[in-house]
Amino acid sequence: MCLKRPRRWSSHRGEPSEAPADLVERDFHAGAPNRLWLTDAARSAMDGHKRRPSPVIDRFDGMVVSWRLSRSPDAAMADGMPLDAIATLAPGETPTVRSDRGCRYRWPGWIRIRGEHGLVRSMSAKGRGPDNAAAEGFLGRPRNGFLHCRDWKDVTYDEFHGRLAAYLTHYNETRTKKSPGRQSPVQYRRSLGLAA
Repeated sequence: MCLKRPRRWSSHRGEPSEAPADLVERDFHAGAPNRLWLTDAARSAMDGHKRRPSPVIDRFDGMVVSWRLSRSPDAAMADGMPLDAIATLAPGETPTVRSDRGCRYRWPGWIRIRGEHGLVRSMSAKGRGPDNAAAEGFLGRPRNGFLHCRDWKDVTYDEFHGRLAAYLTHYNETRTKKSPGRQSPVQYRRSLGLAA
């Protein structure tokens, strides 16, 4: 008698939609602003509530182009964040937008927005975490510089949103980085004549 082994349970039901090619292939260098954007979403639980920041990062200098905060990875977060970033583009700019293979980067709203504005989609390869390391690395900075070593008890969602907004403004405008040249992203762009 031959018994068939029961199949292991898996929540994976296959690919929710066709994934675009990995155009970046771990080369996260951009020679000019708005050529390569990275995006990802983080999750942090504070006082029993989840907060999910999701930024768009310009790989030219690490500038946070746009960001959204949500209690869940919903359509408002996923669709609003790229629309905010697109609003900063000059006519004719069509950056490649690199993301992981998360469902929020595959739902129809996200795909439609990319198509309407001519943005090029690129996704990491399946099961290859290091492919999105640059976005993950960026999300680690606010964790270390903003979230940790602070008492978030009794801080409301709206207060947290305001504090995160202030931190990201500081990150873009005054927080210096080793690269580019010990300047903030805004200072670096000004030194090149790319920002007022």
